[in-house]
Amino acid sequence: MTAPAPPQHQIRALHTATTVTVYQAYSPALGLPAARDGRFPPAWKRDRMTWIKPSFLWMMYRCGWAAKEGQETVLAVQITREGFDWALAHAELSHYERGVHPDRATWQRTLRRAPARVQWDPERDLHLNRLPYRSLQLGLAGEAARRYADEWTVAIHDVTPLVREIHGLVGAGKAEAAARLLPEERVYAAPSATPGTG
Repeated sequence: MTAPAPPQHQIRALHTATTVTVYQAYSPALGLPAARDGRFPPAWKRDRMTWIKPSFLWMMYRCGWAAKEGQETVLAVQITREGFDWALAHAELSHYERGVHPDRATWQRTLRRAPARVQWDPERDLHLNRLPYRSLQLGLAGEAARRYADEWTVAIHDVTPLVREIHGLVGAGKAEAAARLLPEERVYAAPSATPGTG
Protein backbone atom coordinates (compact mmCIF):
# COMPACT_ATOMS: atom_id res chain seq x y z
CA MET A 1 0.00 0.00 0.00
CA THR A 2 1.36 3.41 -1.00
CA ALA A 3 2.05 5.78 1.86
CA PRO A 4 0.05 9.03 1.73
CA ALA A 5 1.88 12.11 0.49
CA PRO A 6 3.07 14.51 3.19
CA PRO A 7 1.04 17.69 3.80
CA GLN A 8 1.54 20.45 1.23
CA HIS A 9 3.54 22.63 3.61
CA GLN A 10 5.66 20.60 6.02
CA ILE A 11 9.26 21.12 7.08
CA ARG A 12 11.38 18.00 6.76
CA ALA A 13 15.02 18.19 7.82
CA LEU A 14 17.99 16.34 9.18
CA HIS A 15 17.92 17.47 12.79
CA THR A 16 19.00 16.62 16.31
CA ALA A 17 17.80 17.84 19.68
CA THR A 18 19.92 20.99 19.25
CA THR A 19 20.68 21.48 15.55
CA VAL A 20 19.09 21.60 12.10
CA THR A 21 21.04 20.89 8.90
CA VAL A 22 20.46 23.16 5.93
CA TYR A 23 22.11 23.18 2.51
CA GLN A 24 23.71 25.84 0.37
CA ALA A 25 25.93 25.74 -2.71
CA TYR A 26 28.79 28.10 -3.46
CA SER A 27 31.83 28.45 -5.65
CA PRO A 28 34.86 26.55 -4.34
CA ALA A 29 36.52 29.90 -3.54
CA LEU A 30 33.90 30.54 -0.87
CA GLY A 31 32.63 27.07 -0.03
CA LEU A 32 35.96 25.37 0.63
CA PRO A 33 37.25 27.95 3.18
CA ALA A 34 33.86 27.86 4.93
CA ALA A 35 34.04 24.07 5.28
CA ARG A 36 37.70 24.16 6.29
CA ASP A 37 37.19 26.75 9.03
CA GLY A 38 33.68 25.76 10.10
CA ARG A 39 32.42 29.31 9.64
CA PHE A 40 31.66 31.66 6.79
CA PRO A 41 34.66 33.78 5.71
CA PRO A 42 34.64 37.59 5.60
CA ALA A 43 34.01 37.35 1.83
CA TRP A 44 30.54 35.93 2.63
CA LYS A 45 28.32 38.98 2.25
CA ARG A 46 26.36 39.44 5.45
CA ASP A 47 24.34 42.33 4.01
CA ARG A 48 22.74 40.21 1.27
CA MET A 49 19.78 37.86 1.34
CA THR A 50 20.88 34.22 1.62
CA TRP A 51 18.59 31.21 1.08
CA ILE A 52 18.92 28.05 3.14
CA LYS A 53 17.25 24.75 2.26
CA PRO A 54 16.56 21.87 4.67
CA SER A 55 15.84 19.57 1.69
CA PHE A 56 18.91 17.87 0.24
CA LEU A 57 17.13 16.96 -3.00
CA TRP A 58 15.74 20.44 -3.48
CA MET A 59 19.31 21.70 -3.17
CA MET A 60 20.34 19.17 -5.81
CA TYR A 61 17.65 20.54 -8.10
CA ARG A 62 18.83 24.10 -7.47
CA CYS A 63 22.54 23.42 -8.01
CA GLY A 64 22.21 20.69 -10.66
CA TRP A 65 24.07 18.13 -8.55
CA ALA A 66 26.88 20.70 -7.99
CA ALA A 67 27.34 21.20 -11.73
CA LYS A 68 26.03 24.76 -12.08
CA GLU A 69 28.56 27.57 -12.26
CA GLY A 70 29.17 29.14 -8.88
CA GLN A 71 27.46 26.23 -7.10
CA GLU A 72 30.13 23.56 -7.40
CA THR A 73 30.62 23.17 -3.63
CA VAL A 74 27.64 21.95 -1.63
CA LEU A 75 27.70 22.72 2.06
CA ALA A 76 25.73 21.06 4.85
CA VAL A 77 25.43 23.76 7.49
CA GLN A 78 24.42 22.75 11.00
CA ILE A 79 22.70 25.61 12.77
CA THR A 80 21.09 25.86 16.17
CA ARG A 81 17.43 24.95 16.42
CA GLU A 82 17.01 28.14 18.42
CA GLY A 83 18.27 30.20 15.48
CA PHE A 84 16.24 28.27 12.91
CA ASP A 85 13.08 28.68 14.98
CA TRP A 86 13.78 32.39 15.47
CA ALA A 87 14.05 32.87 11.70
CA LEU A 88 10.81 30.97 11.09
CA ALA A 89 8.97 32.92 13.78
CA HIS A 90 10.17 36.25 12.32
CA ALA A 91 9.53 35.35 8.68
CA GLU A 92 6.94 36.48 6.18
CA LEU A 93 5.77 34.63 3.09
CA SER A 94 7.74 35.64 0.00
CA HIS A 95 4.51 36.14 -1.96
CA TYR A 96 1.10 37.60 -1.26
CA GLU A 97 -1.57 35.02 -0.49
CA ARG A 98 -5.24 35.92 -0.38
CA GLY A 99 -6.84 34.67 2.82
CA VAL A 100 -3.53 34.67 4.69
CA HIS A 101 -2.86 38.41 4.45
CA PRO A 102 -5.55 41.09 4.99
CA ASP A 103 -4.45 42.79 1.75
CA ARG A 104 -1.44 43.19 -0.51
CA ALA A 105 -0.31 46.48 1.07
CA THR A 106 -0.25 44.92 4.56
CA TRP A 107 1.80 41.99 3.27
CA GLN A 108 4.27 44.34 1.57
CA ARG A 109 4.77 46.35 4.77
CA THR A 110 5.32 43.19 6.81
CA LEU A 111 7.70 41.77 4.20
CA ARG A 112 9.84 44.92 4.23
CA ARG A 113 10.25 44.65 8.01
CA ALA A 114 10.76 40.89 8.20
CA PRO A 115 14.36 39.66 8.55
CA ALA A 116 13.39 36.32 7.01
CA ARG A 117 11.06 35.06 4.31
CA VAL A 118 9.47 31.70 3.67
CA GLN A 119 9.01 30.19 0.23
CA TRP A 120 7.38 26.83 -0.47
CA ASP A 121 8.65 25.13 -3.64
CA PRO A 122 7.79 21.71 -5.10
CA GLU A 123 9.86 18.98 -3.44
CA ARG A 124 11.97 16.82 -5.75
CA ASP A 125 12.70 13.13 -6.11
CA LEU A 126 16.05 11.47 -6.90
CA HIS A 127 15.56 12.28 -10.60
CA LEU A 128 14.74 15.88 -9.64
CA ASN A 129 11.15 15.52 -10.80
CA ARG A 130 8.51 17.58 -9.00
CA LEU A 131 6.61 15.89 -6.18
CA PRO A 132 3.03 16.84 -5.23
CA TYR A 133 4.05 18.54 -2.00
CA ARG A 134 6.28 21.43 -1.05
CA SER A 135 9.68 22.00 0.47
CA LEU A 136 10.81 24.97 2.56
CA GLN A 137 13.23 27.61 1.40
CA LEU A 138 14.13 30.14 4.05
CA GLY A 139 15.55 33.50 3.00
CA LEU A 140 17.64 35.36 5.56
CA ALA A 141 18.39 39.07 5.35
CA GLY A 142 19.72 41.79 7.63
CA GLU A 143 19.83 40.67 11.25
CA ALA A 144 18.89 37.07 10.33
CA ALA A 145 21.73 36.73 7.79
CA ARG A 146 24.29 38.11 10.22
CA ARG A 147 23.10 35.88 13.06
CA TYR A 148 23.09 32.85 10.75
CA ALA A 149 26.71 33.41 9.74
CA ASP A 150 28.13 34.48 13.06
CA GLU A 151 25.94 33.07 15.84
CA TRP A 152 23.76 30.17 14.72
CA THR A 153 26.29 28.17 12.69
CA VAL A 154 27.58 25.18 14.64
CA ALA A 155 29.46 23.32 11.87
CA ILE A 156 29.92 23.44 8.10
CA HIS A 157 30.70 20.32 6.05
CA ASP A 158 31.58 19.99 2.38
CA VAL A 159 29.21 17.26 1.15
CA THR A 160 30.15 17.58 -2.53
CA PRO A 161 31.73 14.06 -2.60
CA LEU A 162 28.45 12.62 -1.28
CA VAL A 163 26.53 14.62 -3.91
CA ARG A 164 28.69 13.14 -6.66
CA GLU A 165 28.36 9.61 -5.29
CA ILE A 166 24.57 9.80 -5.12
CA HIS A 167 24.34 11.39 -8.56
CA GLY A 168 26.58 8.66 -10.00
CA LEU A 169 24.35 5.95 -8.57
CA VAL A 170 21.23 7.64 -9.94
CA GLY A 171 22.88 7.89 -13.36
CA ALA A 172 23.78 4.20 -13.22
CA GLY A 173 20.17 3.26 -12.53
CA LYS A 174 20.88 2.31 -8.91
CA ALA A 175 18.15 4.40 -7.31
CA GLU A 176 17.77 2.20 -4.22
CA ALA A 177 21.48 2.43 -3.43
CA ALA A 178 21.35 6.19 -4.01
CA ALA A 179 18.34 6.57 -1.71
CA ARG A 180 20.16 4.79 1.10
CA LEU A 181 22.81 7.53 1.08
CA LEU A 182 20.36 10.42 1.38
CA PRO A 183 20.31 12.36 4.66
CA GLU A 184 17.53 11.20 6.96
CA GLU A 185 15.09 14.08 6.79
CA ARG A 186 12.31 13.83 9.35
CA VAL A 187 9.34 16.05 10.06
CA TYR A 188 10.44 19.15 11.94
CA ALA A 189 8.05 20.70 14.44
CA ALA A 190 8.05 24.32 13.32
CA PRO A 191 6.98 27.24 15.49
CA SER A 192 3.25 27.92 15.20
CA ALA A 193 4.07 31.35 13.74
CA THR A 194 5.78 29.84 10.66
CA PRO A 195 4.15 31.33 7.54
CA GLY A 196 2.27 28.86 5.38
CA THR A 197 2.10 25.99 7.86
CA GLY A 198 -1.22 26.91 9.42
